[in-house]
Formats: sequence, C-alpha cells, structure tokens
Amino acid sequence: MSTPFFTDLGLSAPVLKAIQAVGYEAPSPIQAAAIPVLMEGGDIIGMAQTGTGKTAAFALPLLSRLDTKQNEPQVLVLAPTRELAIQVAEAFQKYASEIPGFHVLPIYGGQDMSTQLRQLKRGVHVVVGTPGRVMDHLRRGSLNLDNLKSLVLDEADEMLRMGFIDDVEWILEHIPETRQTALFSATMPREIRNVAEKYLTNPQEIKIASNQSTGDNIEQVYWMVSGTNKLDALTRILEVEPFEGMIIFVRTKTATVELAEKLEARGYSAAPINGDMNQQLRERTIERLKSGKLDILIATDVAARGIDVERVSHVVNYDIPYDSEAYVHRIGRTGRAGRTGKAILFVAPREKRLLSTIERATRKPITLMELPSGATVTKHRIDQFTQQITTTLTEQSDLSFFNDLLAEYSNKNDVSPELIASALAFLLQKERPLQVKFTDVKPERNERSERSRDDRGGRDDRSSRDRSDRGSRDDKPRRERTERSDENMQRYRIEVGRSHEARPGDIVGAIANEAGIESRFIGHIKLFDEFSTVDLPMGMPKEVLAQLKKVRVRNRPLNISVDTGSAYPQSEKEFPSRPKRSFSNDRSSGDSQGDFKKERRPKREGDAGERSRSRDADAPKKTYRSKKTD
Repeated sequence: MSTPFFTDLGLSAPVLKAIQAVGYEAPSPIQAAAIPVLMEGGDIIGMAQTGTGKTAAFALPLLSRLDTKQNEPQVLVLAPTRELAIQVAEAFQKYASEIPGFHVLPIYGGQDMSTQLRQLKRGVHVVVGTPGRVMDHLRRGSLNLDNLKSLVLDEADEMLRMGFIDDVEWILEHIPETRQTALFSATMPREIRNVAEKYLTNPQEIKIASNQSTGDNIEQVYWMVSGTNKLDALTRILEVEPFEGMIIFVRTKTATVELAEKLEARGYSAAPINGDMNQQLRERTIERLKSGKLDILIATDVAARGIDVERVSHVVNYDIPYDSEAYVHRIGRTGRAGRTGKAILFVAPREKRLLSTIERATRKPITLMELPSGATVTKHRIDQFTQQITTTLTEQSDLSFFNDLLAEYSNKNDVSPELIASALAFLLQKERPLQVKFTDVKPERNERSERSRDDRGGRDDRSSRDRSDRGSRDDKPRRERTERSDENMQRYRIEVGRSHEARPGDIVGAIANEAGIESRFIGHIKLFDEFSTVDLPMGMPKEVLAQLKKVRVRNRPLNISVDTGSAYPQSEKEFPSRPKRSFSNDRSSGDSQGDFKKERRPKREGDAGERSRSRDADAPKKTYRSKKTD
C-alpha cells in the first residue's frame, strides 16, 4: 500500500496550510494510521517510540475538529513533565498558525498560578498540562472541562514510571465521559493496559513496529571506563569529534552543574539544565542551544524530557542509564528530522551487564570505541591551528603593518622570520599546547579483579537472578518481598501531611521532578496529619538532601530530615514501598552521587483501594461516571 499524503487524511484547510508552511511532505506511519481514526472521533491506543511524530498524529486531527467560536477547553493533553508539556503546546501553536483566534495554554508546577488562572479565565481551546497541576485547577474550579471533546494521554508509560498514574485516573474519573480519548505510549505495561480497558471505548490499537528500538541513523559506541579519568576522556572526545550540538546525560542535578563548570573552565560552551532552574531560565537555555549560542547541554533524564533540537548531533551518556527505555529516550535527542547522529556511552567494568541489557532490548550492537590518543589530539589541534593561519591569510587583505613590524624586529635582533613565527605560535597556543602527551593509567588491581569476576560470573549471576525473579513472581509471599525490599532504605520525615491535602503522588512527583530522583527509587510513604515519612536509598548525598529541603509540596517546603522514630499518632495512611535502592560511591566515574541497585517493584494487594480512597476524600462535588465499569 502506497504512503498517503496529508491531503488524503481529511484534515481541515487551515491545518493543511500550516503543514505546508512547516515543510512536511508525507505523514509518518503513526500519523497515517492515527489521523483518520481521530478525525472520525474514535479512541486509539498508539504504541510508538519517541521521535516518530506522534505529537502531530494527535494535534493535527484534533485541531481540524476544533470550534474556535467555543472559547472553552475542548482538548486536554496530559504530559509527564513540564518540558514535554511546553513542547506539545508549542507544536499545537505551530500547527494552528492558520487558525484565527486559537489559544493553547501549558499548565505545570513551578509556574506562577496567577498567570495560569488569568489565561484560563480569558479563554483557551487546548490545555496541555502535567497531572498534578491539572488536578489543582480542577479542585479550584478554575479549569472547566464541561465541554471537553478530546483527551490525550501522552507518554503514558512515563507517567506510570514517575508515579503519576493515580493522578491520571483521578482526572479520568472527574471529566466528562462523553469524550474522545487517545493514549500514546512507547511500551504497554499491565497498569497502562488496565487504564485503557477501563476508560477507553472500543479503542483501535495502532502499533508501529520497528526492527530496532533505536534508529539506523544513530551511530552507537561505548568506551570502557578504566584508568583514565572520565572527565579527561570526555575532553579528548570533545577535541576530535566534529559535533554541532551535544547533550551529555548525568544522573543527578548536582552533577549537571559540576560538569558544566568543569567544561566551561576547559574552554567549552556548556550549561546545565535541571530542576533547580526556573522555567524561564530552562527555556532560555534550550533556546541558546537551538540558536547556536550554546554547544553543550548537561542534563538529567527528567530535565531533558521533551527537548527537540535539530542541531544536536551527539548524545553522551556520561553516566549509564539503568534501563534500556531511558537509553532509547536519551539517544532519541539526536538523529532528529532524518539527520544522522552519534551516541557515546561510558561504561564502568561493573556496568557491563547493563550494557548487555541495553543491547538486547534495542536489538542493536553497541561497538567499542578507542579513546583518542595523544597523537590523534595533537594532529587535530595542528589541523585547527593551520586552518586558522590559512583563514587569516585569505580573509585579511592588509597585513602590511604586522609584516613591517616583524621585519624590523628580525633585522634589529638578527632573528629569522621562522623563529619569530615559532615564538608567536607558542604564545598563541600557550594555554592549549599543540603537542599533547597523555599518560593512560592502567586499571588498579581491584578494578581488574572486579572486571574478571564479572566476566567469570556474569552468566551464573544472570541465571540465578532469572531464577530469583521467577520465584518472586510465583512462589514468595508478597508481604515477605515487600519487607525485604526495605533493607537498604532509610526513613526521612517531611513536613507536609494530610491536613495540607498532600497525597503520595504529590510527594513522588515533587521529588522526581525537582530533586532529580527517579520515582522507582522512592520507597515506603506514610501520611500523618501534620507530616509524612518517606523511605529513600541509604547514603543519600548531602547535595541531594539540601535540594530536597527546598522542594515544595502543596506550597510547603519539605524540610526533609532523618526520621528519629518518635511516637507517631495512630491515624496514618501507608503506601507501599518500592524496591530496595542504595547509593554507592562510584570511583570509576568520578561522581560522588553514586548509583542505584535496580529491582522490579513488588505489587501489594489493596494498594489501589487505599489510593482510591485517599483520592475520593479530595474529589470535587461534581463528578462524572467513567465510560466503563469494572
């Protein structure tokens, strides 16, 4: 079957005109499959990886069916992060450039609420928001969805991973049932499938199959961390790699700042992007990267979500991600719009099994790269230096003043022109010598033994882990698994509780978004009236704890502190713990933030009921029935 054109999909004339102005020629597979269904008002489940054009797949048809005379929200898009919400809102604005009077509003935490309230009162047609802020507006009554026509759940699996799935269900239960719903997700976990079965009506499932999870236009290589300092290795790579724009991924927000400062000190145009930055500064930083005023962005997974900059030619995984999905999302920041890209992965010896996991999941080998040698870097610097000379001789038509000056110096001091040129070259390159010599330190004995132990024991370890996983799913009591998962966790007290209308989703979302800690590393949560407790990995770095003190939930600072175990009131709500995590010092990476031990999250019976009851207590008076009942 031949690929259709956008004109074949029934889109409105203004939308087609905007598409033509943007320069789109033919729809991508997800667009060709989803647009006709959404144009007819049907529900869909779209499974496609990032970078496949899914935003246009739902924005184009929903804009075509929009009634701008009705100055109330007709489309609601839920997104997991503020960055993605902004990106989707910008896409709607771009595709609606030929629709007079169109208004779209992104709403998310960290932005002034009064601004959002003012714009909502003025009237908007499309709202794109994060679940927590959408809930806030629904509770306030400032977001009126009585005339909602369409709901989009964008990157539903990411919302599940970040702990927002309960918030999503709360929203689904409190919006009109006579709506069209589109759910998009790169993967389809059981929890997402349950949501789809409960809240969608006869959805058409659209799955864009691909032979590989990562694009063929992205070259993937890795460097085995050993001996050479990671920062020195990164600097060597930056010396010889011809990159246009680059995103470097690290694990923590502290590391984004530290690495950016170190690269700036070495002469590179680099900047961090993390949850400490206000939204205006984040947007300005991304705009600098787009315009070429900034070359390198240092980011965490959460902060970089939704960044779409065509000039990003390279992605460096300075800290290896702990799951293949995060890796796919990371390297998806390059190779955009049909361009080629390169992804470089730093792997410590003890992380070799993570590398194997990523290769199996992406069904694509990642090749070993050689670190550039001193001779390679020297040649590159010499080539740059000689090119500077050639450019100067070509572009500067009048060098007579300098020619006379140096001729006079040569005659007066009886020095050859060649020797003078050598002295000037030395002065010019004094801070960045052309001749480079590196001394590669061999791995220490314990590192070599650890690597050999990995090599000998990798297969047995995997087999035992597989057996353990199977046993935990089928044989072991759930309570026993949950209790054991708390072994490497420490309990902290936070100064927000039920009397402040706090919910577990608020706590998880705030910590995940603002402190750079992924939701799967957040453990047992207990809600009391005036405070709560939360279990976090042992050995939390001081920098992370300092940041957590500033994080706000329900407009209250967490003021986190180690729980002293004092007597608690009897009335409390408990929420299940997540798998055990621990921080460990990562010597090979040079990053004091450490890493996490990964396990699957155990599921406990009764969780959904408790969470539902906690949500119902906060529900507004006006409710709607869901489309389907259990």
